[in-house]
Amino acid sequence: MKRRRHARRIETVAAPVFPRYLFVSIDVTTQRWRAIQSTVGVVGLVRNDEALSPVPPQVIAALKQREDGQGFIQLSDKPRFAPGDQVRVVDGVFSDCLGMFEGSDQDRVSILLDLLGRKVRLVIDDLSVVSV
Repeated sequence: MKRRRHARRIETVAAPVFPRYLFVSIDVTTQRWRAIQSTVGVVGLVRNDEALSPVPPQVIAALKQREDGQGFIQLSDKPRFAPGDQVRVVDGVFSDCLGMFEGSDQDRVSILLDLLGRKVRLVIDDLSVVSV
């Protein structure tokens, strides 16, 4: 699930973890895998030079362990910024203002803006800031 902003509304929508990737289980020594390349919609296979790049089974197992009842993978919410990082506001009254990231709490972040020679704390939606 991913939060997105559209028309001043924030909504949670399903989003792929690996967009445009399809994981297949094949034995490249016995199965004809080159036919996959002629499948409609397939752009190419992930390779390392000429050899196919297999995904280790423990990676697939770890992804399956994170699935919920509906098949969605639950990702951990790691902070996008570290305290002290410089950020830019991209939405609202303070759009294009630069600030320093202080911390976050669920869907909101706290930043320090330098306004009129003073540091002013601003708490805004986390989708309204990007790193510089």
